Amino acid sequence: MCDERTVREAEEHLRRSGRLTRRAFGALSVGAGMAMLLPRAADALEVAAADVEVPTPDGVADCHFVHPASGAHPGVLIWPDALGLRPAFRQMARRLAESGYAVLVVNPYYRAERAPILPEGASFRDEAVRSKVFPLMRSLTPERTVADAKAFVGFLDGREAVAKDRRMGTTGYCMGGSMTMRTAAAFPDRIGAGASFHGGRLVTDRPDSPHLLVGSMRAHYLFAIAENDDAKDPEAKTALRRAFDAAGLPAEIEVYAGTLHGWCPPDSAVYDEAQAERAWSRMLALFEAAL
Repeated sequence: MCDERTVREAEEHLRRSGRLTRRAFGALSVGAGMAMLLPRAADALEVAAADVEVPTPDGVADCHFVHPASGAHPGVLIWPDALGLRPAFRQMARRLAESGYAVLVVNPYYRAERAPILPEGASFRDEAVRSKVFPLMRSLTPERTVADAKAFVGFLDGREAVAKDRRMGTTGYCMGGSMTMRTAAAFPDRIGAGASFHGGRLVTDRPDSPHLLVGSMRAHYLFAIAENDDAKDPEAKTALRRAFDAAGLPAEIEVYAGTLHGWCPPDSAVYDEAQAERAWSRMLALFEAAL
């Protein structure tokens, strides 16, 4: 989970590896522009994109919707990491749409303010940034997540670009990993696949722990786990495997060697291109099979 320890571990790793350059420090900031470096598939579809507003029980969520320019396609709901909706996630959504999906990436903090919640150049190394982000993270209760998911799934189902006869997928990064599980459990007839990338607090000792919801799901899953997250809680992956086995649901659960929490978004200081690309390819294979 994204916290002060995670930030320290990232900086220590970069120093030891010799990667703590001026560029690496800059990449700790929001909107570093590195998302534009994502590779484009040779057979990428032409897409259409727009900023949209989605009504929810608590207000209006500002989101980004991108989809192939023609036809109806499976919907995908993306829950961002702790830094929220920003250019990197817009580009990731676009890349997924180019592979044939109608993608909604959301601002989970819409109750507080519109995205981006931090100015360009803001860094998790700064106490002021952590003081702002951590309370926002704590405000996202399980009940709020499910209420928002209902609104976001409903929005997707109301778009002509979304195929109503195909099940949806959902992906989440960092805190978004648990949000995918709550979404899949709340809407089992609609969510057919979920993918969690360096997800946090997927297995806890609380009665509302996400792994306890697996029995209510019908979704196939991918869990791409950061190596240092696994080192902190090595039993979490075992609990996930047991939960999915008990439910009779397929789940690909893997610790990605050499990765640190936050290694998938391309604007992260600990972005691991090779491993992020492998995880992306596994997500596409999951969606192809399950949606």
